[in-house]
Amino acid sequence: MQYSNKFVYYTICILINCTIAFAQESIAITGKILDQNGYEIPYAAVGVLNKNIGSTSTEDGAFYFRVPYNTLEDTLTVSSLGFSTFSIKVNDFLKQAKKEIILEEKTTALSEVVVNSISYYVKNAFKALRTNTVSKNHQLNILYRRWSVEDNLCRFFIEHSINAIDRGPSSYLVKFSVDDARTSADYRFVKNEQKIHALKYMEFNNPLRKGIPLKDYKWTKTGNSSYDNEDVIIAKGEMGNTEKIWLYIGMDSFKIYKLEMEKKPKIGKKLTATYIYKKNKNDLLYLSYHQREWEGAAPLPENIKKVLKANNKPIRNYIPIGYRHEAYVLDLEENKSNFKVLEGLENKDMTQYKTDYNASFWNTLNIPPHTRFYNKNIAELESMYGVQIENQFKYSNMR
Repeated sequence: MQYSNKFVYYTICILINCTIAFAQESIAITGKILDQNGYEIPYAAVGVLNKNIGSTSTEDGAFYFRVPYNTLEDTLTVSSLGFSTFSIKVNDFLKQAKKEIILEEKTTALSEVVVNSISYYVKNAFKALRTNTVSKNHQLNILYRRWSVEDNLCRFFIEHSINAIDRGPSSYLVKFSVDDARTSADYRFVKNEQKIHALKYMEFNNPLRKGIPLKDYKWTKTGNSSYDNEDVIIAKGEMGNTEKIWLYIGMDSFKIYKLEMEKKPKIGKKLTATYIYKKNKNDLLYLSYHQREWEGAAPLPENIKKVLKANNKPIRNYIPIGYRHEAYVLDLEENKSNFKVLEGLENKDMTQYKTDYNASFWNTLNIPPHTRFYNKNIAELESMYGVQIENQFKYSNMR
């Protein structure tokens, strides 16, 4: 088929114009956050606050997100526990040859003795939880990752892009939908499944959501910090030898900026989790990042026992299993007219949510830079048969 030179010319012009228009819709903001000694600062809140746009730095201090082109004159703000808040105009940051942000450590004048008791701050933090957080319906766009571990090796990876309607940590999720999913090759032999979506376990395990009997814990002060120019007290709660909680509480606002926990509910099981919160444009907190690990045990399938027996290897009745989780909140939407949750999905294991794999969707998603945690798990997966994760995505999601 022959095309005229004029047709080809107009086609090229259209493509160029479309490319330029797309480029002007958004611009990438990427860089690294360091302290004055050159060490990476993890889980710092970085973004354009007045637009509710931003991300959280990885455990390596790296960050990546996109902003509309019309935000160049807005202010990029970075806040992290223990450091003074840093601000710079978006356009000025983009002009920097080296995309690094150096935060200054903020020393606190708090002594080991606090005027009020630790339980006073904990009690008031829970009492003020609703007023200190985004407690009306809002939408969180969440990148949720789960690695399935068997015999101490990561053997399966599943990743969901989720839109969830939330009311903040003083309540529970209203509903959520899985917009897209992708999985690695499945090297599991136990194939343990969770009864509900891992996102629900994320909220059920959060002491801020389910509430805790404060009087059953022994509270002690373990340190001081700061956040966004507010002094922060670190309170540790212990319930016997089974549960520990660390709360990072603002001394003036009673806001809980970070929560860490460790549980040993049963022999042979262990749960550790971290929840990070950051501020929206109205100075209210919402979830920013979550990491969780669960360790347990499961019966060894009979067919695996037969294989071990045939190869003269020791036969075990149980093997260690576990889940490793990571969740990034990529976007906060408070305008109900912009909510994208189509319908609430029933609770079932993450593998049971079937969506059509869309490679271009994942290529354009604001995925944070890979962390040491991510790379460790993926390296274990790739080492099974030497198959790169991108090829696993390509061939494991074909339907």
